[in-house]
Amino acid sequence: MAVVREFTLPDLGEGLTEAEVVRWLVKVGDVVAVDQPVVEVETAKAMVEVPCPYGGVVTARFGDEGTELPVGAPLLTVAVGDPAHSDVDPAAPAGPSTATESVEAEGSGNVLVGYGTQAPAARRRRVRPETGGSRTNPGPAGRATAQPSPSTVTPPAPQPDASATTAVAVISPLVRRLAREHGVDLRQVRGTGPDGLILRADVEGVARALEQRAQEEARPARQAAPSAHAMRTAVAETGAERVPLRGVRGAVAEKLSRSRREIPDATCWVDADATELMAARRAMNAGGGEKVSLLALLARICTAALAKYPELNATVDTEAREIVRLPGVHLGFAAQTERGLVVPVVRDAHTRDAIGLSLEIARLTEAARTGTLAPAELTGGTFTLNNYGVFGVDGSTPILNHPEAAMLGVGRIVPKPWVHEGELAVRQVVQLSFTFDHRVCDGGTAGGFLRYVADCVERPAVLLRSL
Repeated sequence: MAVVREFTLPDLGEGLTEAEVVRWLVKVGDVVAVDQPVVEVETAKAMVEVPCPYGGVVTARFGDEGTELPVGAPLLTVAVGDPAHSDVDPAAPAGPSTATESVEAEGSGNVLVGYGTQAPAARRRRVRPETGGSRTNPGPAGRATAQPSPSTVTPPAPQPDASATTAVAVISPLVRRLAREHGVDLRQVRGTGPDGLILRADVEGVARALEQRAQEEARPARQAAPSAHAMRTAVAETGAERVPLRGVRGAVAEKLSRSRREIPDATCWVDADATELMAARRAMNAGGGEKVSLLALLARICTAALAKYPELNATVDTEAREIVRLPGVHLGFAAQTERGLVVPVVRDAHTRDAIGLSLEIARLTEAARTGTLAPAELTGGTFTLNNYGVFGVDGSTPILNHPEAAMLGVGRIVPKPWVHEGELAVRQVVQLSFTFDHRVCDGGTAGGFLRYVADCVERPAVLLRSL
């Protein structure tokens, strides 16, 4: 007898709460092996092939290609056991509520980012207490399972006076944090996931209802506004194009909006003579061997500056009201791709020399262009280097990459008139801009950081003192 296992969308990385189904790699009726990739999904960070921790026959798939699913939503169900003796019809449709038995699944142990395939204890099927409208039948292995009658299929809503220690069907820390941020009592939320699991969409729905109720109470006499339908109709009549705000674009919008809401940022800038830096790079690359990119030299300058001003390699814990200064520099750099703007992260950049930085930046850039970056290579940055000079512009006031506290922007390097050693000359000039979280430092620290960077650009020998 086959046992049907449900495989849900795993946590694919830090901060990722949903993914879009791009391409199914299996169909209903296919036999899959343990850890075989079954679906290709696109997150806000990268394209990922998701392996299934169970081996057996695929009995159902959830989500058409192009559908966006939250983390924890069912992906597919697999009949585990001898297909020849299985009582499961692979062609029969299955819903999320019929997916799992109470038997614990022995997962493969294969781990995606932040996700283990072993079934978490919090997801065990709960047996409801027997009521007058239910009966108990022997279940697998001689155990009793509750069989509710049609009149008792819908569980009663939680009582408002439930104890604070009552367990709630939540396994995602992101859902708990979202509920905490919006003041939602999880005991009063009815989950729509498997076994009543509370999903992110459930909490967001309750939060929207609470916000709408608060607005109505605060403005009882507000003027009637045009309905959403009327607004959509008006837009449609103009022939405007509607582009779904999801995937990379949606993630960028959400992250930058949060940055603007939470971080009181400020920007300072300075022009620097980069003639000596360009000459130093030419000299480094003239001797053969691995070439050093300009971005790698700027990255090395940034790690030296952060060693001198460590308070800028930080983040702010708003709940604890603490500044968290980080021990290592994980340097993100902005890269424009066909999928949009991504920020690959060079891990432990403070331990790498210019050549090491150049090689890692080249590897990550190529992976970004081909769409093969792993989610782990796009998260966990502590400082960002933004070279917008490649777009032919001089300056910018970028939005910080939340939750980081600082970002260095580099404009184009172009010949300009410059006073050099008391005489007017044509020099290679670049504008440097520095955006910082004003909660972690004042202008003196930010100005000192930017001035040190500019000094290293103008006189690369200054950097030798920090090597």
